[in-house]
Amino acid sequence: MTDINFKHKVLTPVNADGGAGSTEPNLRWDFVELLFFAYRDFVGDADHVLEAFGFGRAHHRVVHFVTRYPGLKVADLLNVLRITKQSLGRVLKQLLDEGYIVQKAGDSDRRQRLLFATPKGEALVLKLAGLQTARISRALEAMDPVGADHVRQFLAGMIDQEDPDKVLDVILKSGRVRSRS
Repeated sequence: MTDINFKHKVLTPVNADGGAGSTEPNLRWDFVELLFFAYRDFVGDADHVLEAFGFGRAHHRVVHFVTRYPGLKVADLLNVLRITKQSLGRVLKQLLDEGYIVQKAGDSDRRQRLLFATPKGEALVLKLAGLQTARISRALEAMDPVGADHVRQFLAGMIDQEDPDKVLDVILKSGRVRSRS
C-alpha cells in the first residue's frame, strides 16, 4: 500500500479545474484528511501485530466484535461488518480453525450460529485494543474531560444513527459511547 510521505514533498490541494486551493468553501478538507490519517495510524498499530498471525483487518473486526459481544449471531455480525457472507466465511473459518473463536448452536434455535471468543482470541483482542487505547490516550492527554466528551460526541455523531445494526444499538443504548467503559 502506498502512503503519502510529507517529509519528502508537500502536497498542495487542487480544485476541480486543476488550480491550487479549494473552490468549494463548505468542504471540510481539514477533517476529511485528519480522519484519513487518524484511521490509517489507528488501524496501522494493530495491522503490524495482525500481520505476524497472517491476519488482516477483517480478522480484527470479527474477533473484536465476537469478544465484545459473546454469543453474537453470525447474521448480526454480517450486518455489523457490512461484508459479504463469502468474505466473512473465509475469515471466520480461519479464526475457527486456528482457535481464536468457537461457534455454537443457539439454545432455542439450533440453526443459529453463535460466536464466542476463546481465551486465545480474547488475548489477541486485548493486545490490539491496548495498542489502540494507548494511541487514544496519547491524543486525549492534552484535553480535559469536557474535551474528551466532545470528541466522544463527535465520533458518535459520525455514526449513522438510523443504522439497523443490533450491536450498534446495544452500544448506543448501553451508554458505552458516552462513558469510559
